Amino acid sequence: MSGLAILGQNVFSGIAIGGVYALLALGIALIYRSTNVTNFAQGDITMLGAYALYILLEQLGLPYPIAFLLAIVVMGIFGWLFQRFVYYPLRNRSFLPVIIATIGAGILFQNVALVVFGSIPRKVNPVFASGGFTVGGVYFDLQYIVILVVTAALFVFQYLFFEHTSLGKKMQATAQDKTMAQLLGIPVALMIAFTFIYSTILGAIGGMLVAPIYFVTNRMGSTLGLKAFAACICGGFGDVRGALIGGIAIGLIEALGAAYIAPVYKDAFPFLLLLVFLLVRPQGIFGEKVSEKA
Repeated sequence: MSGLAILGQNVFSGIAIGGVYALLALGIALIYRSTNVTNFAQGDITMLGAYALYILLEQLGLPYPIAFLLAIVVMGIFGWLFQRFVYYPLRNRSFLPVIIATIGAGILFQNVALVVFGSIPRKVNPVFASGGFTVGGVYFDLQYIVILVVTAALFVFQYLFFEHTSLGKKMQATAQDKTMAQLLGIPVALMIAFTFIYSTILGAIGGMLVAPIYFVTNRMGSTLGLKAFAACICGGFGDVRGALIGGIAIGLIEALGAAYIAPVYKDAFPFLLLLVFLLVRPQGIFGEKVSEKA
C-alpha cells in the first residue's frame, strides 16, 4: 500500500469514527445549552444503546431495521426516565449536585451492565455482511460508510428540526433563556425532557453504529464519552457546529497519530489536542471569549 493510500485510509476511518464522537458531543452540547449542566453519563448511555441493539439483534434475532428502530424507542424512553430521576429532582440546585448525579448514574449503568452481561465482550454483526470495497488502494468499509451517512443525516435533521419546526424553536428558546421561555408560555420542563430524550437517542445511535466495529462491553462508553467531551471543548462547548467539527478533529488526530507516531498512544492523542486547545484557545473553535470582572 502506497503512502498516499495509507493516508487516505486513515483519513477515511478517522472521519468515520469522528462522526460517532460528534453525535455524542452533540448530545452533550444540547443538554448543556438547555440546563447549563454537563451530562457525564452520555458515554455510558452510548454503551446501553449498543447493548440494546445486541439484545434485539443477536439474542432475539430481529431484522436489523426493526432492531435498530426498537432500540431507539427503548433508549428514548430511557432518556425520559434519566431526566426524571437524575436531573429533575435536582433541577433547582446548583450545577455541581447535578454533575455528581450524572457521574454516579454512569457508574451505576456500568455496574448494572457488568452484572447483567458479564465481562465477556459481545459481538454485534455489521449492517452489511459483504464488508466493503477498495478504490485507489483505500478500503472503504461499509460500516464506516453507514456511520458517515447516518451522522450526516442526523446533523441535517438537527438543522431542519431546530430551524423549521415549532417544537425545535421552543427547545432552542428554552436553551437560550428558560425564564423568558416560561414567560412566553413555553412548557420549559417538557422542552428539557424532550432535549434529554433526543440527546439519549443521539448517544444510543452512536453506540449502535460503533458496536459492530468494537466489541460491546460495560466499559466501552467511558472512553467514547471522554473523547466526545474533548470534542465539545475543542469545538466550543455548547455549540452544535463545534460538536461536529470537534468530533471529526478528534477522530482524525486519533487515526493519524496512531498511524504515523505510535499506535500504543492512540487514545492519548485526542487529549493532547484537548490540552493544546485549553492552553491556546480554551473557548474552542466556535466559542466566544468571555471576560469576567474581578
